[in-house]
Amino acid sequence: MSRPVSDSGSRPNSRSRLWTWPLAVALAAAVLGPGAQAGADSDRTGLPEAVEKILGDPRMEGGVAGVVIADAASGELLYQHLPATRLMPASNTKLATSAAAMEILGPGHRFGTDVLATGRQSGSRLKGDLYLRGTGDPTLLAGDYDALAERIAAAGITRVDGRLVADDTRFDDRRLGRSWAADDESSYYSAQISALGVAPDTDYDTGTVIVTVRPGAAAGDEPVVTVTPDTDYVDIEVDADTVAVGGANDLTVEREHGTNTVVVSGTTPVGGAGAKEWVTVWEPTGYAAAVFRDALAKHGVRVAGPTRTGLATPASARRLASHDSMPLKDLLVPFMKLSNNMHAEILTKAMGHKVSGEGSWDAGLAAIGGYLKGVGLDTGKLRQVDGSGLSRMDNFTAGQLVRLLLAVRSEPWYADWHRSLPVACAPDRFVGGTLRSRMCGTPAALNARAKTGSLTGASALSGYVTDAGGRELVYGIVLNNYLASSVKPLEDAIVVTLARSTAETAGPAAVRGSGTDTGIECSWRKPALC
Repeated sequence: MSRPVSDSGSRPNSRSRLWTWPLAVALAAAVLGPGAQAGADSDRTGLPEAVEKILGDPRMEGGVAGVVIADAASGELLYQHLPATRLMPASNTKLATSAAAMEILGPGHRFGTDVLATGRQSGSRLKGDLYLRGTGDPTLLAGDYDALAERIAAAGITRVDGRLVADDTRFDDRRLGRSWAADDESSYYSAQISALGVAPDTDYDTGTVIVTVRPGAAAGDEPVVTVTPDTDYVDIEVDADTVAVGGANDLTVEREHGTNTVVVSGTTPVGGAGAKEWVTVWEPTGYAAAVFRDALAKHGVRVAGPTRTGLATPASARRLASHDSMPLKDLLVPFMKLSNNMHAEILTKAMGHKVSGEGSWDAGLAAIGGYLKGVGLDTGKLRQVDGSGLSRMDNFTAGQLVRLLLAVRSEPWYADWHRSLPVACAPDRFVGGTLRSRMCGTPAALNARAKTGSLTGASALSGYVTDAGGRELVYGIVLNNYLASSVKPLEDAIVVTLARSTAETAGPAAVRGSGTDTGIECSWRKPALC
């Protein structure tokens, strides 16, 4: 009987058990000399030797690698290197979060957003409060709030005597994840988490605005700055200059901590590209309320009272309008393809609410842990403190990632989940995602599907690939503590090696790249994905 990947630290002698070519080559070398058959048999080496040759690249000197490879159909272990060593998985953490979400929330789960009212309507006047109640929808656009406002106007309401109350109580008020870096707070991948938010475009980076900076007409002019969506919730402070043609395009766009003041500094030349940055807001609930209030005003609905946040909607309130998100099985596409951190955290809190009635990280992580335990992972031997992997406290082993990848293949929702994984060298952003520029021109192109992961000193790639003999393989690769700018060429080389291998041969693929690339995951390089 084939043996599935274990969480244990044992390392069976997979070389002698599974691969015969290395012994033959070694015997030939012993008799004929080390150079014998070097050309003819250079591709006829075993999988362990091929992978370990790649891991021997100088870029991993002093680093730690966890690598596990298994047969997808049988679960049979083909190779492992430090399978039980806990490492930072970065965004490979999303594999656990997304799988648990599909099981706990269900592929058809939709996030609902409602507008409700207290008091009675007298003619065109609402003598009460208007409530905007969210459940975490990360895909709400300004246009969706406009549609809700239009329905309020269509109900004949032109004046609300009371307040506009933004009800974000489905989730707790803890906005940032555990041990998230303070210097990331302005960056779109580290937005605050709320049950109410706004995304500026269909990448659905909820809790952010897009700040576009264009050079002035002449040197000395102040650059022109616009915000999407158009909202007064953020203040723009311009401390930048337009310089002459050929000057430096060196702009910085950052939000000041604890405020919604976005400072634009630096220089941009006449006729130059300027800048386009996705910037987080402080308190996304207030952001949602501001966008909705503006939409109401546009449709002729005046709210006399102030905006209040963090209050629960009374049970007696009546629904006036509602909006539902796309189902979870479709939301997984922008979530996983673009490695959206905020989607992961919202799903985590939504799972907590579903399982225990508490929309918190603690409750959500307990729910994820329950799912992982149910599919065979020893959750006492891993640590997950957020849904996205943005925290450097997250610890998984390569063996645990592969066990999860094997287990989900039998889930009824597997096809939709599998569809959400980035595809190597697929040019469409919502197909290739964070792998769209990787492994092109190799047998892994349009073949390998995997979740990427990137933090400084941590990189991961775990997923599926079909080898040259038509056999599907599962792999988990987690690389940590390296000093090179990037080790992604090593991950790619391992997967390409698998794609061109058979059960008998697995020559190591060439390691591409010099190690001078940025090492930043595609999803961290807005606006132009790699």
